[in-house]
Amino acid sequence: MEGASFGAGRAGSGFEPVEFFKQPQTILRIVNWVFSIVVFGSIVNEGYINIDSPELHCVFNKNESACNYAISIGIIAFFACVFFFVLDIYFPQISSVKDRKKAVLLDMGFSGFWAFLWFVAFCYLANQWQRTPNVPQVNQAADAARAAIAFSFFSIITWVLMALKAFQRYRLGTDMSLFATDPLGTAGNAGYPGYPTGSGIESTDTYQSPPFTENLDTSPKGYQVPSY
Repeated sequence: MEGASFGAGRAGSGFEPVEFFKQPQTILRIVNWVFSIVVFGSIVNEGYINIDSPELHCVFNKNESACNYAISIGIIAFFACVFFFVLDIYFPQISSVKDRKKAVLLDMGFSGFWAFLWFVAFCYLANQWQRTPNVPQVNQAADAARAAIAFSFFSIITWVLMALKAFQRYRLGTDMSLFATDPLGTAGNAGYPGYPTGSGIESTDTYQSPPFTENLDTSPKGYQVPSY
């Protein structure tokens, strides 16, 4: 984007919904948001079953930690997507270059870290699912378990892409001319503009005689110097 600062235009520019939703980062945020709902929603709704007891147990080999971990990662990812979605809307209104840089670095760091956590979730759930005994109760929740594993894997890809997109925005840097549009003399510590330079040749047309000297007569009439 020509004349952009960290992937956004001049501060204070108007919000354009159509262009905003066409941006790759906006699409990725929505995809990540949907994937997080699928993961924690599948486990919460159908991920707990009765196996040899009236109590509900996690479908992943009765490992409560596996379900709790996936649910926690999904819920936090859900709210993180909402937060960064709002930040993307507000981002063009940020006038400070340092604040824009911090926002991009936060997006890049969080996306990379959450991609790693989704990788851990995928490995954890897949490992526990392989150890789960094949009983009728488990088969009832098999679709939910497979959905949680599959969308955990998909989330790794989308969050990595989100981190790469944020890294791209960071590499774009900023154009300082976007934030230096005020006149030179408006700043409190700005110096006064210098005098315009001429051609170097002084002109006598602008010279003015001192007052009361134009009609001065060196030998006034009516007065004679006496001779001794």
